[in-house]
Amino acid sequence: MEIKFKNKAVLITGATSGIGEASAEVFAKAEAQVMLTGRNADKLAALTNSIQSRNSSVNFFAGDIADAQFRESLIKETIDRFGKLDVLVNSAGIIGMGTIETTTLEQYDQMMDINLRSIFHLSQLAVPYLEKTQGNIVNLSSVAGLRSFPGLLSYCVSKAALDQMTRCIALELSPKKIRVNAVNPGVVVTNLHRRSGMPEESYQKFVEHSKTTHPIGRVGDPAEIAQLIAYLASDAAGWITGVTYSIDGGRALTCFR
Repeated sequence: MEIKFKNKAVLITGATSGIGEASAEVFAKAEAQVMLTGRNADKLAALTNSIQSRNSSVNFFAGDIADAQFRESLIKETIDRFGKLDVLVNSAGIIGMGTIETTTLEQYDQMMDINLRSIFHLSQLAVPYLEKTQGNIVNLSSVAGLRSFPGLLSYCVSKAALDQMTRCIALELSPKKIRVNAVNPGVVVTNLHRRSGMPEESYQKFVEHSKTTHPIGRVGDPAEIAQLIAYLASDAAGWITGVTYSIDGGRALTCFR
């Protein structure tokens, strides 16, 4: 089934790499009007220039999603550019190691600020515009929102909270015909772990080990997650709201190992 977003305005956070970048490619190919955001202006510019050869309705607005004033400016810039908003894809997020004994309050607060608070605020700001278009929100969660993993306490908590927030917002906004869903990937090859400070050798070992912990026998590709995000954002999923959709090679079905 070919999904099209012609004349629909889509805002994607965390678009400089990984699933956010893959989502940018998928929505642009589907003929959407796309606003991309992330902290790295150079990467955003390069991605936008690359995509514009296929879809001229792609723009970017760089900044820190953890900054409340930037979030307000981002919504304003999107509306000024497109005149509306049909889809909000909350893809930006961070990961960090730490237990109840080793996680500092600063680390915990940063995780909640980026992985939860920023999504809450950006979604709140988007509601008046999504109501006009009967649009929708897709949040990028994780298998860690559904299952507990040692050494990832604040990350697991942030994603579990995001899943519950997704359900609550979906329920509250359903009278306005705004749908809200989340996707919960397993291990996907992106720069998420590298940006957290994991050495390259350790990351490669982690990826190899993850092939054994996912029943399907491999890790995921960002494009696979982006395709699911696009489906949930499309009219084809018009009767789906409040779901936390696993796309994890069966990882959520297994016990810890």
